[in-house]
Amino acid sequence: MAVEVKIGIVDSPRELAVQSALSSDEAYAAVQAALAGDAALLELTDDKGSRVLVPAGKIAYVEVGAAEVRKVGFGS
Repeated sequence: MAVEVKIGIVDSPRELAVQSALSSDEAYAAVQAALAGDAALLELTDDKGSRVLVPAGKIAYVEVGAAEVRKVGFGS
């Protein structure tokens, strides 16, 4: 199941939102490793294959949640 990861960047008014094919636990583990100092960068790959790198020292907050399924049509 895909997850949406929202990352707040220090000194930036906007957040970075990434739709990833990772599971919630895998995304949480990647964030936890970056914040613990095990990795200098938080590296995520979105569902289209683009890679996102964020320096761990610039992360203000991270929110990992389920991706919203968009409904199409009048019956939704």
